[in-house]
Amino acid sequence: MAAADSILIFVLSLLVGTIGILAGARLVLDRDASFVNAAVTALIGAVAWAVTSFFVGWIPLLGILLMLIVWVGVINWRYPGGWGSAVAIGFVAWIVAVGIVYLFAVVGFVTPDVLGIPGV
Repeated sequence: MAAADSILIFVLSLLVGTIGILAGARLVLDRDASFVNAAVTALIGAVAWAVTSFFVGWIPLLGILLMLIVWVGVINWRYPGGWGSAVAIGFVAWIVAVGIVYLFAVVGFVTPDVLGIPGV
């Protein structure tokens, strides 16, 4: 059962990340972005975040900042427009992802503490 839960969480997380990046790319770059490119970007970004977290995640503030820079760097590498566009795509992706997870919590699909706000 734990393996099935882990697979479901991975798939949902990848889907939420993909939708967020896709929305960000379409909004910021003002052109049609592909779902596949957004999914690949989300997957590479998640791996880059995890690897960076392993090495520097334990450093207060600096670790999180470095993880964020690496994640935005992946977006910068995968999409045109430079670092400014990558930051904007990442910000929109974050907003969309939080909104989706919030909706999942409202309908009871996930617990509200997944949002990082205990007791909601």
